[in-house]
Formats: sequence, C-alpha cells, structure tokens
Amino acid sequence: MSEPALPSIHDVRRARDRIAGHAVQTPLLVNHVLDARLGGRILLKCETLQRTGSFKFRGACNAVSALGEAGRAKGVVAASSGNHAQGVAEAARLFGVAATIVMPSDAPAIKLERTRRSGATVVTYDRVSGDRDAVAREIVERTGGALIHPFNNADVIAGQGTVGLEIVDEARARGLAPDAVVVPCSGGGLSAGVGLAVRDGFPDCGLVLVEPRDFDDYGRSLRDGRIVANASTSGSICDALMAPAPGSISFAVNRDNVAAAVTVDDDTVLAAVAFAFRELKLVVEPGGAVALAALLSGKVDCRDRTVVAVLSGGNIDDAILARALATG
Repeated sequence: MSEPALPSIHDVRRARDRIAGHAVQTPLLVNHVLDARLGGRILLKCETLQRTGSFKFRGACNAVSALGEAGRAKGVVAASSGNHAQGVAEAARLFGVAATIVMPSDAPAIKLERTRRSGATVVTYDRVSGDRDAVAREIVERTGGALIHPFNNADVIAGQGTVGLEIVDEARARGLAPDAVVVPCSGGGLSAGVGLAVRDGFPDCGLVLVEPRDFDDYGRSLRDGRIVANASTSGSICDALMAPAPGSISFAVNRDNVAAAVTVDDDTVLAAVAFAFRELKLVVEPGGAVALAALLSGKVDCRDRTVVAVLSGGNIDDAILARALATG
C-alpha cells in the first residue's frame, strides 16, 4: 500500500478557501500584563472563539467539504474525546450529512452534550479498556461512512493549518516577525498544519510543541526519530491532549518543522486557566491552555522575543473551571 500524500502549504491555502464563511477568523490578542510578566511581546491566537469553541472545527469542516457530495452520501464517522467530535458534528450538520461520533464515556459533559446538539449520533466507549479506533472502524465497515480521523488525515491537517495562515497574515499586518509559535500538541494535526503555514511565512520562526506531563509521546518520538506511544490513555486534566501516539502523517510533517517540545503538569495548566480567566478575560480549557502554561512557567523563553501562543480550545466544564480558580 502506498504512503498517503503529505499535506502542503498549497493544501492549507485551499482549505482556507473551502472553510471561508463557515470558520471564524479568530483574533490575535495582546495583553500588557502578560507582556510585562514575561518580558516579551506575546500574541495570543484565540481559537477559544472559534465555532464549536475549538480549532478542531477548521479541520473537520475542510475534511467534510473535501469529500464532495458522493463521499458524504453515507455519512461521516469520527472518534474523539470531544473537540474533534464537536467539529465534525457541526460540519456535518452544515453540509446536511449524518455523523456518528465515538467518544469516551468520561468525556466532559459539555462536549458530549454539544456533539449531540449538532445532531450527531454518539457512541461511547471506556477510555481505559476500549479501543476507539476499533469501534470507529466497525461503524465504517457496517455503514460505509467516511472516517474523519482527528489528526492523521491530510485534509484535517490542512484545515488546522489555516490557524497558521491567520497568524502569519496578522503578524505581517502589524509589522512583526514571531521568534516562536507555541502550539498545544496531542496527535500533531494542529502543529503540523500550523508549522506548514508559519515556516512558509516566517522561515526562521521556531515551532514549539507543548504536551501534558506523562503524555509526551510527540517529544519522545521526535527525539527517537520514530513514533512511540504513551504508556497510558488517561490520567491528565488535559482531556483533549491524550492521543495514544503521533499520527504518521502529522509526524512526517512535524519532524522537519518542530524546533522544540516541552511538557507541563496539571497544576501548571490549572494556574494558566485561572490566569486566562482573571487577567485575559478568556475562558480556556486545560488542553487549550498548555501553550500559555509553558510561557507562564518559563518552559519557553519569552524575554525580548515575539512569541505567539495558540489557545486552542475553550470547552471547559464548570467544575474544572471552579477548581482552577480555587487553586490557580
């Protein structure tokens, strides 16, 4: 079997055209409190304000659109802990397509609810003992639906890359050239897409991946030069960032574009969620806050540098937000 074609910057630009009018062009914000604290110029890419509350809508919308009418006829299938689920469900609704989404039974209630609200059929599984990909494959075999993988899909990666195109365009409009773009990372779809766009626009800009502690499969894979898996599929507050291993397509892109990979622990993430709420006036979910957490904890040097941090999602349960505000 031939290797799948890797997405290119041309695919990212094509994705921008496909999702125009559906996806939100999210702002790149500056906060002077954050700048003063870190000693640099920090730009926050607020995908918390994206449709469905996460960047995942971009990739899902591009992938559903790219299928064409014939490809969408038997519906779409996806497996996700929540943000990709919501993105695919909403994209399917917009295109009038039936969607079946495989989600862990312990996914945040808000993500389960909103996936169903967009009209998708939700099939749950046990995150610890189950295999979401196996469940999704069975549904595909039974229904003939098109599988939209959350990160190991070239159209999904190209759609996520539109985040990077917007970063490049807005930075240039302000006369800025970022020294680094810091991106939350799990399966690697967002970082691969953003890396394609940012390295095309700013070849000297470093791409930094941020993962939850103990779920650093990407950092270890990049260091080893091969894909390695996490030991566990649960145990982090960052429910959106617990993919078992990097996707082969995203890894092939990221290994050429990534400058560094760092990790943050749950307490640091909760503190970042609280900082975003109190100082930035933004609601950010734990997985969406890891890039900010890396900046605030000094894992990424910002002094006298221009650094972009992607806030990738804002779908947080009330209880987790309350915990962050109580402890952060």
